[in-house]
Parts: sequence; structure tokens; C-alpha cells
Amino acid sequence: MKKLLNTLYVLTPDSYLFCRNETVCIKVGDAEKVSVPAVGIEAIVCFGKTTVSTPFIGFCAERGISLVFLSEHGQFLARVEGPVSGNVLLRKRQYESLGEPAFVTAFVRDLLMAKLRNSKCVLLRAARNAPDDGAPLYRAAERLGDLAQELTRTDSVDTMRGIEGAAATVYFSCFDQMLGSGCPFRFETRSRRPPKNEVNAVLSFVYTLLCREVRSAMEAVGLDPAAGYLHTLRPGRPSFALDLMEELRGPLCDRFVLTLFHRKQLSIAHFETDEEAAFLNEKGRRTVLSAWQKRKEETLLHPFLEEKIPIGLIPYAQAMLFARVLRGDLDRYPPFVWR
Repeated sequence: MKKLLNTLYVLTPDSYLFCRNETVCIKVGDAEKVSVPAVGIEAIVCFGKTTVSTPFIGFCAERGISLVFLSEHGQFLARVEGPVSGNVLLRKRQYESLGEPAFVTAFVRDLLMAKLRNSKCVLLRAARNAPDDGAPLYRAAERLGDLAQELTRTDSVDTMRGIEGAAATVYFSCFDQMLGSGCPFRFETRSRRPPKNEVNAVLSFVYTLLCREVRSAMEAVGLDPAAGYLHTLRPGRPSFALDLMEELRGPLCDRFVLTLFHRKQLSIAHFETDEEAAFLNEKGRRTVLSAWQKRKEETLLHPFLEEKIPIGLIPYAQAMLFARVLRGDLDRYPPFVWR
């Protein structure tokens, strides 16, 4: 199994990144603030106004370090990488499978079944811990079970997308109840571009982090993150990364965000708002990223591999399992199901 490497997040405005020998160095103004050995770094994610030297770009490319640029609010801007090291035969098989209806149908159904089961687990966990009435959460979980049954009765991917949309509506309608009456923040409804409130801002931010990690995992295995099955193909869109994210949103992101609010790790001081949107400020991003890194280092027993792995390696494990399906080593993709 691959070793879990670190992601370096650069949050301080006007940071300047350069390399010295085999280290990543960061200056703010005339003062050098950080010097980190490159050997343990998998990716560098820069927020806001960050500058890098030209030799530093080449340094990262040669060592397989992904250099990602996000806006100060976490919106993806650009990604710099070295030569693609993917297996051309694996990618060829991936493209061929896009034109095989039976393969696409089976994969999308298994993927969405796992998503609904993981979402149901999040609801049931919240219902058991609810200080108030957990009955609405139990009813929502039961409704997700009914929708999962509908998935088994259709071979149309478009119909499956509709069922997934209905399940998302049921799930997110209970998010405020999962936050609990003691939480000063409200979810209300899912809003993305831009997020309308603080809870949506954290969800969108964490989903962005997961998408980057799923995409990196796919590229490490040799898959094409753009060649998706559930999400339609679109230039510049990592459709397959978005596919694989679906089974992981509930256990890796939603539960993480709920925990942040339950533990009161986020307060109004961690956000900035205007008339149209809410965003994490620098203090908020630091808080979320610190907790995210710690969470990734925790271990669990992978339900299919039956070995303990860090949570941060789950995207890599799932990408590896899908690659084994394409190679014919597995008959069917085993999605990640939280236990």
C-alpha cells in the first residue's frame, strides 16, 4: 500500500515559494518563515495571493509534487504537474469501458448504492446521538433505503441520476437536525456557487479538498480523472474524480464537518460574509485544514482490503481497486462502505 505523504497548505497572503537544495522554502516579505524537506510532500496547495519561482515549478515537477492554486475562498484556479506517468494501456481500457453499457450501468449502480448506504449511516448515527427527537432522521434513513431499492430496478443511468438527486434532497433536508439545536449556524439548503451560509461554506471547502485528493489518487494509479461514468463528460471537468467522490462524501466530508460544528471548533470569527455569500477566512481555513490533516492520519479497517489503512489513503485504495477491475483482476468494483 502507498505511504501517506503530507500536503503543504500555504495560507499566508503574499507568500513566496522557492527551493533550496531538497527543501521547500517559504518567504513572507524579507523573512523566511518555513523550510520543509520535499521528500515527505505529495502536494502543495496555495490559497490566494501566492508567488512561486520558476525553478520551483520545475523542482516540483521533477519530484512528482503537485502544485495547486486556489482562490482565497477555496475555488480551484490551476494545477501544475510534471509529465503524466499514467499507464497508457490502463487508460485505453478505461476509455473503452465508457462505451460498454453493461459496465457503466453496473458501476454507477454500485457507486450510488454505496453513497446511499453511507448517507444512511450518517443519518442513523446522528439519530442515535440526537438530544432531541431523532424520529425525522430515522424516517429519512428509511426513505434512502426505499430509494436504494429503486436503484436495483432500473438499468437507465439517467434514471439513477434522478434517484440520486431525490436521495440528496432527502439527506440534506435533515442536515440542520444533524447539526442540532445547540449549533448557532444553520444549513437551510444546499448552496454551492456561492455558498449562502457558513455551513455550506465549510462543506464546499472540504469537498474541494477531497476532489483534489481523489484526482491525485487516480493519476497516481494511472487513471484519467476526466473520463467519468456518472457525471457527464465535459472539457476541463474531472468527471471521474467527481464520480468516486460520491461514495466518500458522507463518511469523509459530511461527518467531518458535523464534528467540527458539534465540537464548536468553528465560530463566527472563522467566517466572512457579504450580501450574497459566506466564506471561511484565513483563520477558518487554518482550523479546518489542521483538523482535516489529523483526520487523514487516523486509521480504519478497509472493508474490502481487510487491512488497516490511514483514512487519507481511502481515495488511493478505491482508485487502485477500480484499476484492478479494468485489468480484469476483479469482476466488479467494490465501493467504499463505512461500517
